[in-house]
Amino acid sequence: MVNVNKLRGRIVEKGMTIEQVAEKLGVNASTVYRKLANNGEGLTVGDANRLCKILELTGAEATAIFFSQVVA
Repeated sequence: MVNVNKLRGRIVEKGMTIEQVAEKLGVNASTVYRKLANNGEGLTVGDANRLCKILELTGAEATAIFFSQVVA
């Protein structure tokens, strides 16, 4: 499960909007909003990789955002 709140927080920390992130991802803003709905289940591995680059996430930050739930 993706920690959408941390992801949105990082977007704000970088001084960006969802619309700007969508533009850098090469998709419509509504697509990003839709992918973030339902705890980010719509995000692909490719999306996560591109978001890491766009938002300049460290490995620890990426792990905290994209792997927020411990799997047994």
